[in-house]
Amino acid sequence: MNRINKYREPGVAGTFYSRDKLILERELSMLLEAAPVINLPNSIQAIIVPHAGYLFSGGVAARAYSQLLNRDFKRVVVIAPSHQETFDFVSIFNGIGYRTPIGDIQIDEPLCRKLADLSGIVRFSEQGHSSAEHSLEVQLPFLQWCLPEFRLIPVVMGSQDEKLIQELSHLLSEVLSPEETLMVASTDLSHKHPDQKARRLDEAAVQAINAFDDVQLMKDVREGRIEMCGSGPAVVSMRVARNLGARHSRVLLYRNSGDITGNFKEVAGYLAAVIY
Repeated sequence: MNRINKYREPGVAGTFYSRDKLILERELSMLLEAAPVINLPNSIQAIIVPHAGYLFSGGVAARAYSQLLNRDFKRVVVIAPSHQETFDFVSIFNGIGYRTPIGDIQIDEPLCRKLADLSGIVRFSEQGHSSAEHSLEVQLPFLQWCLPEFRLIPVVMGSQDEKLIQELSHLLSEVLSPEETLMVASTDLSHKHPDQKARRLDEAAVQAINAFDDVQLMKDVREGRIEMCGSGPAVVSMRVARNLGARHSRVLLYRNSGDITGNFKEVAGYLAAVIY
């Protein structure tokens, strides 16, 4: 499909985060100021972050995003799941960029074109990038606030089967440069369980990520021991980061929505992790 000369407008500004630029910037500043920066011995290849509304998961996401401050990445690959549509390929938005209340983000057209040319699993498309799809969009204001300048590769996985995960992992490993690229895996954890059950399911994800064990993570997802709407993006990021030289994965914070709302009858789980 040919690219179109338009930006993807913000679809969940005003619901998941503020549509007012000044309020949004203040909110991001407060979330990041409350997130400690840790001393990592190696460069960051990827982060895993949640994609709920900032009121619920913004504090968790900030734990990973704060590690990006004062770092420089020329491009950022955001890998997100599709909640609204199902399709059997990897979709890259076929416009010229994404727009947020903070400003416009240009798509890295040459690299996106290379990905599409090298593999039939990657297509330029508006599927997965509708105004109702939040999983990629909510990462962008954080990235704009933390990084001075970058080009975006907006990737939405229409399916998360092993074949697509394997092909996308191989493709990104071939074309990405470890010195100048950050990967962002967008995922939440369990949904609509009582607190105790949710923590049991989510702890399995925490353990697999801390062990840098994408094989165990996928096995636990397939067998129902983990619920993770973005397990595909997380696994792809882990595999590609390892291929690019990463040797460690560390969960910085786990919380669920009950910790914010006080309602522990039905919660959603969130974690933030860095891969380095």
